[in-house]
Amino acid sequence: MTIHSLALAPLISLIAGVLILVMPRLLNYIVALYLIVVGLLGLFPHLAS
Repeated sequence: MTIHSLALAPLISLIAGVLILVMPRLLNYIVALYLIVVGLLGLFPHLAS
């Protein structure tokens, strides 16, 4: 079973949204983690495949 990156992004954002609603203090960590991941994928595009 493989999950394509197209289906993975909405799933991750849904989980992050629910976590932020349940525990608003997680917002800082979720945003920071997202920015780190996007930055790494931008610098090293071969990591995404």
